Parts: sequence; structure tokens; C-alpha cells
Amino acid sequence: MIEATGLTKRYGSKTAVDGISFTVRPGQVTGFLGPNGAGKSTTMRMIVGLDRPTAGTVHVNGKPYRQHAAPLTEVGALLDAKAVHKGRSAHSHLRALAATHGIPASRVKEVLALTGLDSVARKRVGGFSLGMGQRLGIAAALLGDPATVIFDEPVNGLDPEGVQWVRHLARSLAAEGRAVFLSSHLMSEMAQTADHLIVIGRGRIIADAPISELLDDAGSARTRVRADQPEQLIRDLELGGAAIRTIEPQLLEVTGPDARQIAVTAREGGVLLYELAPVRLSLEEAYMDLTSNDTEYHSGGLVAAEGH
Repeated sequence: MIEATGLTKRYGSKTAVDGISFTVRPGQVTGFLGPNGAGKSTTMRMIVGLDRPTAGTVHVNGKPYRQHAAPLTEVGALLDAKAVHKGRSAHSHLRALAATHGIPASRVKEVLALTGLDSVARKRVGGFSLGMGQRLGIAAALLGDPATVIFDEPVNGLDPEGVQWVRHLARSLAAEGRAVFLSSHLMSEMAQTADHLIVIGRGRIIADAPISELLDDAGSARTRVRADQPEQLIRDLELGGAAIRTIEPQLLEVTGPDARQIAVTAREGGVLLYELAPVRLSLEEAYMDLTSNDTEYHSGGLVAAEGH
């Protein structure tokens, strides 16, 4: 379990994390989202004692990370998969970590097998691909069989099979009763993996809610409607304040009223409906709506080359 209270980090005049409070609970995957520069990595570094908070506190399993006698057995973290001695093998890297915590060699073999690295266990880490390095980082995070797991961009460099494996791993760890804190830029994966979302922007919490609630609350209701008299329906719905976008000649996207209100309006106007389908926002759309005012770096529009 992770509990942050008023967590703040300043670097000179810049405030990277601004008084945030949140809880990562056991038995669920908590997703951590935010634009570049929002404070995600700084927050994760403070959780595991790599950065000292300017103000506020963060506890892991009831106490600050630094106060745990054997931290690997309390919280496992993948923050930078490249932070490994390139001349060591995967086995020797994990064995060295295990020795500092009194973890048996049998556990090293278990996590190598779990992460699919048993066949390259004696290979030098310097020869690993990016995806193999990510798997080694996950193996190190799980080495102490911790109750709390933190993964920062764990699918970076993984192939589709590896991405799916991380998804199943995160969910299985949560099903075992562990607290799983996961950041990722792949919205499709986060939507399939996370139970709860914490969204941060410019160092502050923008949203902290179950993923289903966040999707339901994002924006107004949208409904796809097919009608035999779309012009009549548009006029009637606009009188009630609906916003309407024509997708095809008889296919509309209506924002504002829900499906029942649209059906009632159509019946009263004598319009036949032959499709009425609520549209749920994707996680990416909900995220973009939430962070539209909190993105520090905005890309410019692409300019077509002359003659194209």
C-alpha cells in the first residue's frame, strides 16, 4: 500500500510535485497518467526514497521506504531498466540483489523463469535488447516477493506478446492482494489493465477515481443516431440544446441528451429512428479532455511540403 499526503518536490524555483495526496490500495492495479513533465517520475522516485520530498510524506506499507530494513521484500520497483552493470549477467545481477536481502538463490531462478529470461540468464546484460532489459527490471522488482509493486513504463520496448504478458502479470499480482502502481503511455493497455486511475498534470492531481467512473464522467453523453428524417431531428434536438455532428447523410452524433431523451424527441417529431447507440469515450479521449490545460509541451501542426 502506498499513502502520499501533501507530497511536494521543488527544484529551485520550479515545483515538480505540488502537495498531492493519494492512496494506492492492495488488490487493484492503480494507473498513473500524466503528460511529460507532469511529475510522474518524480513522484515515483520519492516513493522509493531516491528523491527527498520538500514537504509532505509518502509511506509504503505503513512507513517511509528508508525505514524498511529489507525494502526489496516490501516494495519492488522498475523505474529505470538501464540502471544495471552491463558486464554482469542477468543471473549475477539478480543474485547480487538477493544477497543484500537474504533472499535465497531459488528465488532468482523463479523470477528468471517468470519473466522468460531463464534461457539467457548467463548472458551479459550489455547484449540485451530493450525489451529483455525491461524483463530483467521486472524480475528485479519481483525478487523479494513484495506486497507493493511499482512499474514505470514497463512495456517500453516489448513486443505485442510481451505487452500482453505485462498486462496479465499486473492483474495477477493485484489478484494476489498486492498493490500495483503502474504508469504507461499506452492508453489501450491502461484501459485493459487498470482498475483505478490517478491523473496528474503540472504537479497536481487532476483525477483520482475508478477507471469506469472516470470514463462515465468524462464529457457529456454522446449517442450515434440513424434517422429517416435527420434534418427534422436536428432541428428538434437543437431546440433542446443538443450539439449535433453529421457523420453520414442519415447518421448523426448527438452530444447532450441521453438515448432515451433522443428517442422521446424523435417520437414527438414523428421521426423514425433505426439506430440509437450510446458512445462511450475511450480512455485516450477522456485523458485528453482532462489534461488539455495541463500539458507543458504542445506539438505544432505539421506543415505540408511545397507541391504536396
